[in-house]
Parts: sequence; C-alpha cells; structure tokens
Amino acid sequence: MKTIGVIGLGIIGGAWARRYAAAGVLAGTWNRTAQPSAPAWKQTPEAVAAAADVIQIVVADPPAVTAILKRLQPKLGAGKMVVQSSTIDPASSVRFAALVRATGARYVEAPFTGSKPAAEEGKTVYYLGGDPADLAELDPLLQLVSVSRIRIGTGEQAAALKLAMNLNLAVMLEGLCEALTFARRAGIADDTFFAALAGNAGYSPFARLKEPKLRASDFAPQFSVKHMHKDMRLASATAGAGRLPLLEAVRERLRLAEEKGSAEEDFTALVKLL
Repeated sequence: MKTIGVIGLGIIGGAWARRYAAAGVLAGTWNRTAQPSAPAWKQTPEAVAAAADVIQIVVADPPAVTAILKRLQPKLGAGKMVVQSSTIDPASSVRFAALVRATGARYVEAPFTGSKPAAEEGKTVYYLGGDPADLAELDPLLQLVSVSRIRIGTGEQAAALKLAMNLNLAVMLEGLCEALTFARRAGIADDTFFAALAGNAGYSPFARLKEPKLRASDFAPQFSVKHMHKDMRLASATAGAGRLPLLEAVRERLRLAEEKGSAEEDFTALVKLL
C-alpha cells in the first residue's frame, strides 16, 4: 500500500485524513489555516509532498490549486502522483495535468460527490479521469474513503461531470425549497409535506438527506453556499457549455444567498431567501 498526504483539511479533507490515518497510510497533512492537531500534520505542503507517494489536494477553487501546485513542483518527480479532488473547471484540469506531468510525476483528476456524512462514513463517490494504470494503482487508497470509484475518461471530462452533478443538485435543492415554501404558505404541515413527497416520483436520496435540515432550519454546512456558488460560476464559464437557463437562475439565487450572509452555511440556506 502506498502512502498518501492530504492538502486541504476542510469538511471533506479532514474526514478523509482521519480515515487514512486509521488505516495507517497517512504520511502528512497540511492546511492553509494551521491545524497542528490534525493527524500527521506537517508545517508546509512541500513537507507533505516529500513524505507521501500520493498527494491528494482538496481545496476551494482553481486559484487555490494553482498556488499549491506551484509550491509542490520542486518536490514532485518520478514516483509521485498528484490526485486533484477539488471541484474545478475542465480547462484548469488540462493546465494542472500538464504542470504536474512536466515534473515527471503523474496526475489524476478525482472530483467526488458526497457531503460531510458520506466523507465521515467512507461513502464518497469519485469521478476519476486519467491513465487507467494510474487509476488501478490508486484504487486501494481511494477504497479507504469511498464506496465507489467511477472511471469517466479524461481529467477534463471528470471535471466537467462533477460540475454537471452539482448543477443538478443545485436545481433540485432550489425546487425542493420552493415546493416546501409553497406548501407551508398553504398551511400544510412539514410532516404532511414530507410524507407525501416520500411517496412521490420526485423523491430522492438527496431530498432524504436535506429533509431534516429544512425541517429544523439547520444550516450547519454539509456543502456550503459559497462552494456551490463557486461551482456554478465555473460551470457557467466552461467553454462549450452554452447558456443554460436553470444554471443561470440558480447561480443568481446562490449569489443572493451569499450576499445576504449565508456564504458559510449549508446551501439549504436558499430556503431563507423565500
């Protein structure tokens, strides 16, 4: 089993690091905001790259990934693999892959689906893009934190698919919030609404996940407004995506939620706009 280092210890990266540590394969962790109590904490991302065979990056956006890779370059080379798990756009995936491979290291695009509960329970689902041999070599490590690893094709395609999945979730969430608000305004109890939804063709695991948060107005982040807003901006700016009406509508709703102070809250905070 190869060793792995995690750069980015937010909600997801922190959960992965703990699972890797429990399995005895974690060689290092680093986060821009220092977390010395994190397992296998290192003082710099360079130290993580020096210690680990595989370096997994899970940070906020393409500029953050760029900054990390610039620091890692001197520590990369033959025998190292970079696994890029931040949600980025396809053009950035192409650029990052070229940067890493120029050092002699290998690059895998590995965006994922599954919020905080899935990460903590090892039920992340990865969308993988890269060389099939690299994906096969990486699989034993990713098995430790995931329930499924879907091979998509190129890194560019994996990044695009992740944005497509998040577009679907954002639209579903706005629809759920509007339907719930519509029912509440008609005097229908939440118990009645969600019981009816559970027997309807529109029910989904996503609705089941968000039901308790909507019922309780619990906006503790599983996936934040600011991150979903960022993803929708990336999707909107992706070459060839075209202008999609629901993408633009939900992007505006997320922008408004962020403007009104919900940036750090779970994106179920969209219901507050209603």
